[in-house]
Amino acid sequence: MLKRIYLSPLGYVISFIQNFFSIFHQPFMVYGFYNQTQEKFMRHTRISSSTKVISKKKLDLSDGVWVGHYSVLDASHGIKFGRGVQTGSHISIYTHSSHNSIRLLGDSYLLSNDRIGYITGNVLIGEFSFIGDSAVIFPGVEIGKGCLVKAGSIVTNSVPDFSVVSGNPAQVVGSVLTTDEKFLIDVAVRKTYFDQAFIKSKRWKK
Repeated sequence: MLKRIYLSPLGYVISFIQNFFSIFHQPFMVYGFYNQTQEKFMRHTRISSSTKVISKKKLDLSDGVWVGHYSVLDASHGIKFGRGVQTGSHISIYTHSSHNSIRLLGDSYLLSNDRIGYITGNVLIGEFSFIGDSAVIFPGVEIGKGCLVKAGSIVTNSVPDFSVVSGNPAQVVGSVLTTDEKFLIDVAVRKTYFDQAFIKSKRWKK
């Protein structure tokens, strides 16, 4: 019945109405974030209206953070983003996992107070790191500052500063310094570079 109506001339009207109202359902970036952990308003942080946050009280986003559309931030055991961190869309960060526990406890899982095999751990993303589209970060992972996590990466272990991370499971496949070096020749870029201590150390020079 509904299909018949839609395929009739009335279908054009129905389609117009649906397209019109879909405008109001588009995700948008919400400017400003009240960080309950620090009890401070992060004016330059932007987080998508479509991002799902679990345990917002334990979500510690510094200023200048950007969280893309349709992401999941499970902060039940704590998530911290350093300043300037950006993410693509559809990223997932988890701070707990029952993937072992459900097998070990079987039907007793929901009734058990001591969930053997249950994994928990906070997640820390270092300042000015970038997390690519559809990346997944597991409990207990610490990503260093200035890192690049490539799209689709499944990060199960911590990685050091300046790492380029890719794969499933993700591995360190390079360093962002390889890319940055050619730009650091420019004096103006050296002045704006996020890690001034690194610049002063002159370790960026070949």
